[in-house]
Amino acid sequence: MPSAQAPVSRFVRRPITRLLVCGLMLCAIPGAAVAAEESGPVPPELRLSLRDAIQAAIDNNVNVRLLKERIAAAQAQADTSLGALLPNVSGYMNGRNQTVNLAAFGIPADKLGGLGLTRSTTDPFEVYDARAGFVQNLFSLSLIQRWRAAKAGVDVAGLEAEVTKRDVMATVGLLYIEALRADEAVKARLADLELGEQLLKLARDRKAAGVATGLDVTREEVQLENSRQRWLVSKNEQESARLNLIRALGIAFDVKLTLTDELKLMPVEAQRADEALTIAREQRVELKAQETRQKLASLSLSSVTNERIPSLALNGDYGWVGMKPEDVAATRTIGLTLSVPIFDGGQRESRISETRSRVRQEAIRMKDVSDQVTLEVRNALLTLESSQQQVAVAQKGVDLAAKELTFARDRFAAGLATNIEVTNAQSSMARARDNVIEALFRFNASRINLARAKGEIEQLF
Repeated sequence: MPSAQAPVSRFVRRPITRLLVCGLMLCAIPGAAVAAEESGPVPPELRLSLRDAIQAAIDNNVNVRLLKERIAAAQAQADTSLGALLPNVSGYMNGRNQTVNLAAFGIPADKLGGLGLTRSTTDPFEVYDARAGFVQNLFSLSLIQRWRAAKAGVDVAGLEAEVTKRDVMATVGLLYIEALRADEAVKARLADLELGEQLLKLARDRKAAGVATGLDVTREEVQLENSRQRWLVSKNEQESARLNLIRALGIAFDVKLTLTDELKLMPVEAQRADEALTIAREQRVELKAQETRQKLASLSLSSVTNERIPSLALNGDYGWVGMKPEDVAATRTIGLTLSVPIFDGGQRESRISETRSRVRQEAIRMKDVSDQVTLEVRNALLTLESSQQQVAVAQKGVDLAAKELTFARDRFAAGLATNIEVTNAQSSMARARDNVIEALFRFNASRINLARAKGEIEQLF
């Protein structure tokens, strides 16, 4: 152990030597310190699988958090409606000094003398009053239906939050797949660059041997620059795809995002449209949410309609009143109030017509939501089946493009043809690689879309 620590301790005890060594290192690497300053701090790396991305979106996405707040607001509204059915108790304390004009109470001035008064206005006196009052609605169908409608509103908010959560899961899944596609595009462009450099070297070697011409070399140089241009475009699209994914996740932008999953073909069970539609009608939260909206509209209509029915309320108060605090006496009031609506200028009937229209609107929306679910399921099934076939065809296209490139390269190397065939084969290979990437993207995207259409997006991840 002492021998291992000795070099370190000697280096620490010799600051001059340490400074010299650092200076020599900086001299040996010109501009190292400047480059370190200009590069700035290295952003933290965040490694994400598709499952991790989905979970992060559920926890941090702005739309999901807003819907949670809407649930809280709907619950508060339901509690407010319930409060109208519960006892309402209030209290107050009052102490005042006042005078009274007796003539205002019908006592004529000629009778004031018999009461021992010389003027109609009394002398100042004090009144103290402490009282508690209460109101209890005993019967009101309108208030009951309003409370039930508010509870249905809480259910609607909860279902809408679930719909938003599943939409966010599907959206983040698609953005993740798009980012994977961008990564694969960058890899394909790098492969194009590598191939272009090899073919350019071949053209230059053939020209040096007197077999090829300068036009062949120039043609390959143009092809290489085109590949470099496409690589730069793919790099930009890769960064853009990552920014979109980070935005959907609701996390900080100053991270280096590394995706751990791959864009690949996975086995998928064949499904019939009628089976998928049956599952969708049972699992899609949008259908349940729309049914609850219809219930909410019906309860709101019932609440407004029942305003025509008389309501009964119990009210009263109890307290102490007197001219001096020590002379107060207990008093009370209790009674029943029967409210009978007669005429309000047609306001109630107008609100009934408005609410009845909302009921009809929700019924129309129910048909639209059902048709939309059917459309999404059928489209997802068609796309999934087509994308599976596209992947097989695209992979076969890569094999054929590789053979074409091999033949063209061999013919050019043997001096049997110009490199026009080679550049054409290069373009065919680039297209074939793009076709594979696009087919794999469509396949994985269609899996997500089908799971979302069937209401099984959570089971997929």
